[in-house]
Amino acid sequence: MKLHLDDTLFLVGGATSGFGKAITEQLITENSRVIAVARTEAKLLALQKFSDRIEIVVGDLSEESVLERIILKIGNRVLTGAVINSGGPPAMPAMETKLSDWDEAYKTVLRWKIALTQALLPKMMANGYGRLLYIESVSTKQPVANLVLSNAMRLAVTGYVKTLSQEIGSSGVTLNILGPGYHATPRMETLFAKNSAIKGIPETEIREAFSQQTAVKKIGNPEDFASLALWLLSSHSSYITGQTITVDGGLVKGIMG
Repeated sequence: MKLHLDDTLFLVGGATSGFGKAITEQLITENSRVIAVARTEAKLLALQKFSDRIEIVVGDLSEESVLERIILKIGNRVLTGAVINSGGPPAMPAMETKLSDWDEAYKTVLRWKIALTQALLPKMMANGYGRLLYIESVSTKQPVANLVLSNAMRLAVTGYVKTLSQEIGSSGVTLNILGPGYHATPRMETLFAKNSAIKGIPETEIREAFSQQTAVKKIGNPEDFASLALWLLSSHSSYITGQTITVDGGLVKGIMG
């Protein structure tokens, strides 16, 4: 299927690792141009060597100054879509959290996404076209053990995206969420290590236990995840908005998963 993404411009958060990197690389293979955002300049520069169609913004997406630099980088160009993605809050069970952890999780998971959405939407709506894709977690459908901050805050993102998609449904701009399950990303390695420390068993056993929770009995591939993301970023997805789609190998057991 031809995605018709030639000469389009996309913004991708968390572009140097995991899902963000996989999506960036696939967008480039489709002849798109990408504004890649991440916190580590060295990793961004290494990614930029992949293609001269990658522009970079160094910084933490939760910082307002970074948002301002993103808007300046876009300038007067038409932004086709944005992948709203960054790392999640620390792994911990509910009883270990302090109120300061919740304050920080609001900042890192929810607040900046609203700010970025509000900054990008007016021009997209004026152009009558846009694709906003939020990379969240399978925890939008089913809680993940020891990730209470993510479990709670990502549900707030789904409420925001669903509400907004209803309000601007006829604008030509779609908003959707992808909820990844267990994939081979640095974030999952952190979760394996946390569970290993809590349970006192090797990380290899933790990894296998996670695999066995899925219907397909394996950990997912970020590149496969990215292929669905690109379709949702394309014009083919015009009749899909306000949806939260889990990509989880059958991890979620509920009918609505």
